[in-house]
Amino acid sequence: MIRRGFRRVKEEQAVETAGFDAFELRLGDLMRGERATIGKSLLDVQRELKIKAAYIAAIENSDPTAFDTPGFIAGYVRSYARYLNMDPDWAFDTFCTESGFATAHGMSEQASGAKPVKAVPFEKDIFATPATPFIPAGDAMFAAVEPRAIGSFAVLIALIGGLGFGGYTVLQEVQKVQLAPVENTPTVVADIDPLAGGGLPAADAGVDVVAGFEAPTSESLDRLYRPQALDAPVLVPRDGPIARLNPASNGALAPTSAERPGLLEDGSTSLAGVGPNIQVTENPIPGVQLVAVRDAWVRVRAADGTVLYETVMSAGDTYNVPQTEDPATLRIGESGAVYFAVNGAHYGPVGPRGQVTSNLALSVDNLTTSYAVADLTADSDLAEVVRVAEVQVLTPAQDLDQ
Repeated sequence: MIRRGFRRVKEEQAVETAGFDAFELRLGDLMRGERATIGKSLLDVQRELKIKAAYIAAIENSDPTAFDTPGFIAGYVRSYARYLNMDPDWAFDTFCTESGFATAHGMSEQASGAKPVKAVPFEKDIFATPATPFIPAGDAMFAAVEPRAIGSFAVLIALIGGLGFGGYTVLQEVQKVQLAPVENTPTVVADIDPLAGGGLPAADAGVDVVAGFEAPTSESLDRLYRPQALDAPVLVPRDGPIARLNPASNGALAPTSAERPGLLEDGSTSLAGVGPNIQVTENPIPGVQLVAVRDAWVRVRAADGTVLYETVMSAGDTYNVPQTEDPATLRIGESGAVYFAVNGAHYGPVGPRGQVTSNLALSVDNLTTSYAVADLTADSDLAEVVRVAEVQVLTPAQDLDQ
């Protein structure tokens, strides 16, 4: 007998193929993505929406316990969703679904009352002890201390201590005074005259004298340190009018040629009558004198840059340039108003009228070779200045002759 039988065919379960985007996104991931798209941080959102950054992070984490007042959660979530260009109603419903938050009646205790305060020893500060991911936790007190730095610091302290102790020891040794007994009786040093051999003979003083040594006498030391006499006398000339007076040629008491042999008609002495003339000092080096015939600003500098003379010279003003090894330099604002007087002759002017002249060396050789003798007829102001100067020089001499 053939038995008929059958087998139950197993039903194959249909497996839906998952794509690359077949996964569930939470509200916080979507909000963080939108916030990253517009390039805003939690602090930027806090500054623009006037909502604490901790509340924004709590919305993204679906954590309603971070809010102080539950009645404001709906407004915070909707405002943040509008800021991210998302549907505010859908965002709030998704937040309630993921966090389990339920809106309470407006007059109920859950909506208006503050949430219970946790028993903590101090008030929690989100910036002092942050629990949010956007603020890094603070480091421990000794977290930045490296063990290798402790050894280096100890070596440095030991080195400084060793140097300080060594310096203190040397200072104590330098200041230490050691006294040793001597057989000779000490004498008062202030009573000893070193130029007189010590004041006592060598035998009485009890001091060993070097053989062959003789102390210098006071006379020899006086001659040694006495200032030396000058090789040539220094003569200081008198002022101009008095220096021009010659008693041998002027006055009623002037000797004649018959009374004094060798006296010439001009008052000078011939070599045959009195002997050779003796000149004690050398002839003076010819100097340079600035003569102003009109108003001009003048500045004279030394070779080292020192200002020797700087003023506005008026007509008739003069200035004697100091004779130095390196000649001084001249800067003038009106070159046609100033001349140079060298050995009684006038040279110049410095330059054309209205022109500025700078760095002109005021040496005799430079001026006599660079400038010609001034023509008095070409400049009436110069002629007037020279005439007045001659009158001032000759008038005192004529008065004395009378």
